[in-house]
Amino acid sequence: MTLEQRENVLQSRKLRSRPWHTPPHPLGGAGDFHLTAACYEHKSIIGHTPERMDSFAEDLLASLEPCQIHAWCLLPNHYHVYITTSDLKQTLATLGRLHGRSSFTWNREEALRGRHIWHSIADRQIRNEAHGWATLNYLHHNPVRHGYVSKWQDWPWSSAREYLSHVGETEALKRWKTYPILDYGSGWDH
Repeated sequence: MTLEQRENVLQSRKLRSRPWHTPPHPLGGAGDFHLTAACYEHKSIIGHTPERMDSFAEDLLASLEPCQIHAWCLLPNHYHVYITTSDLKQTLATLGRLHGRSSFTWNREEALRGRHIWHSIADRQIRNEAHGWATLNYLHHNPVRHGYVSKWQDWPWSSAREYLSHVGETEALKRWKTYPILDYGSGWDH
């Protein structure tokens, strides 16, 4: 899009009270998707305490039980999941309800009624096998990228340990080199 086209779309979204920069969601559909959800203004609300991180990780995974989860990673201010779903629209609705429940609970715990906790969920359909492996590598590398740990397996809130246990470090390294993340996700979750 040209600068003028982008400006027109932004103005149209503002006039219709739509989110300014939210990507469109496909209408329902089955497939492999990378979903990203962030706390409003990237505040570390999920990471308020390690216990909250533990509890939300359990709730997130339980909410995604109808899906096949390929990889997941929870950070203090956002999360990523790589899933196969038979109905994206239903999966997003389920996650929306999880966000609503967690917002209510966390605002009550911190006596901050009405605080905006979640930004919308961004979805990206996985295009091919290489994109899928790069996505898996990106998710597992995210805590390292953000400086929380120096090794994937040191981060307790992701599928990295299970993945490494399943495929072994040699195969994981081979996949890391074959499907590098390069600039994958550059500028997404800062």
